Amino acid sequence: MRDAGRRGRGKKILTIEGIAAGDRLHPVQEAFLAEDALQCGYCTPGMILEVVALLAEKPKPTDEEILSRVDGHICRCSHYPKILKAVKRAAAGGGR
Repeated sequence: MRDAGRRGRGKKILTIEGIAAGDRLHPVQEAFLAEDALQCGYCTPGMILEVVALLAEKPKPTDEEILSRVDGHICRCSHYPKILKAVKRAAAGGGR
């Protein structure tokens, strides 16, 4: 994470690159890969970061809670069923 600058002084910004631990992907990234929940990559960073935040707040979300959280992220490839499976996989594994 890095400082957000003048307007965000004291706040941190987490990027998709910042959730991995060195060369090891974050469990949510691993789940998206395992469930083939990414295709063109258009929505992937936003979806993954949203899911990381969701699992930090609610480690075992319901389908409805998952879909509600990712609702604002548009998947152009319509991979929503696979995304839902990936989130469930990450949650089952602890999702960090």
